[in-house]
Amino acid sequence: MIIRDIKIGEVRIPLVTPFKTALRTVEAVENIVIMIETDSGETGFGEAPPTAVITGDTKGSIITAVRDFIAPSIKGMDIENLDGIMRKIHSCMLKNTSAKAAVDMAVYDLYAKNLKKPLYKILGGNRNTIETDLTISVNPIDEMVADSLQAVSHGFHILKVKVGKEGLRDIERIEAIRNAVGRDIIIRVDANQGWQPKEAVRIIRAMEDKDLDIDLVEQPVAAHDFHGMQYVTANVGTHILADESVFSVEDAIKIITEHGADLINIKLMKTGGIHEALKICAVADTYHVECMIGCMLESKIAVSAAAHLAAARGVITRADLDGPSLCLTDPYIGGPSYQGPCILMNEDYGIGIKEIKECILL
Repeated sequence: MIIRDIKIGEVRIPLVTPFKTALRTVEAVENIVIMIETDSGETGFGEAPPTAVITGDTKGSIITAVRDFIAPSIKGMDIENLDGIMRKIHSCMLKNTSAKAAVDMAVYDLYAKNLKKPLYKILGGNRNTIETDLTISVNPIDEMVADSLQAVSHGFHILKVKVGKEGLRDIERIEAIRNAVGRDIIIRVDANQGWQPKEAVRIIRAMEDKDLDIDLVEQPVAAHDFHGMQYVTANVGTHILADESVFSVEDAIKIITEHGADLINIKLMKTGGIHEALKICAVADTYHVECMIGCMLESKIAVSAAAHLAAARGVITRADLDGPSLCLTDPYIGGPSYQGPCILMNEDYGIGIKEIKECILL
């Protein structure tokens, strides 16, 4: 199965409601999609969201990276030479992790199709269902409570609540949501780098004193503030999850060995795809550190690729793969089935995506 062509397109999918965090507000998914075509007639699908505020990648940089650097380096290669292709993808340019991730997942899609198995089984897994949380955007408290109750009514048992914009008022947010949804619902808190270290400790300790039973706090301080992450982790009892602080295997090793966090959030757009994410899983497994699998504002292609990884690795114990649930429409045919909080893995070959119904070729 030889790589013959790589096509680039764009999808635009409106969100059910605006997505609001401490970093940004988004009303629609506007992502780049990749289609790798082979001499056997198979197509592999990949996706990259332009998340400049986190990865530094824009639409233009993703398109240029794929068209001018990655595609020329891997055209003509045999899909069976997986390691060789991955070396080319990651050595042809620095950074541009989202572009690399889109091509990486399309290659893995084809690799599994060539072996006639679902990707998660190729990666060594047999877990066919995953439970995801649902994100509650940062808004006025009454609106967040209403959104939380609606999520619970739709069957979600785990909420990831966005905070980080109003300091100590975030305690009121979480307390109001906990009182509304009760004790049976798991609450995760995501500050998206929105607090200062001492502020983060003060807020988290207050939530602990109020017995709000928080599963974890994600990225409480700035991604580059490693000592701040260490300080928060050392001074609270709640689990701290490193997200933007971990892009690479080297980042993961530093966070784990120097106690910068208790847990690692793996996102394909940060790692540059499945190939590097597997290395982070191996490191975390070695140190007995649990991982979450997360996503940016990704639609079904990229989230499905992440779900296949989650289904294959036991060290991934938590999932934040709600991207398709946030989208108003689904322009794809095939892939895992998203039924409220349950992701049911596909048994079709590869990632499972068969067709993109609405795509503008670039």
